Amino acid sequence: MEISFVRIDDRLIHGQVATIWTKTSKCNRIMACSDEVAKDDLRKTLLLQVAPPEIKAYVLTIDKAIDAYKNPKYDSFKTLFLFTNPKDVVRMVKAGVPIKSVNVGGMCYKEGKIQITSAVSVSEEDIDAFKTLNEKGIELELRQVASENKVSLMSRLDSLKLI
Repeated sequence: MEISFVRIDDRLIHGQVATIWTKTSKCNRIMACSDEVAKDDLRKTLLLQVAPPEIKAYVLTIDKAIDAYKNPKYDSFKTLFLFTNPKDVVRMVKAGVPIKSVNVGGMCYKEGKIQITSAVSVSEEDIDAFKTLNEKGIELELRQVASENKVSLMSRLDSLKLI
């Protein structure tokens, strides 16, 4: 399986992903990876309905996504991986999935989080996960839409004195 793009966006599949990121990444598959969402039949159904008709989409637990990546029967997949949080990306990487770059596009504000851009808010747990990914040499970039310039997530966290 080829990894065409990896994005953290707590909305997973939505208009921007379906219309822009699928074209930019040239993927032929979307894997929305979330234990929580994979157990929620309504949310899973809604997500699959907004995927572009020409691209097969899946909503999988993290473990099933790892298994799919490692399964040679999916070698023809050019996959856009979507996650709701960086902790799940760390799980994939620790399981041997060779992620090289992560686009951070949307993490909504909740109590206990700090807003670092108009679309991204992070908790201490998120920051720890991003540090782990950074230590593994994985590029972490902030960008809501493909036309924006990449901004280093770690530089942003550093400028806000969060790391």
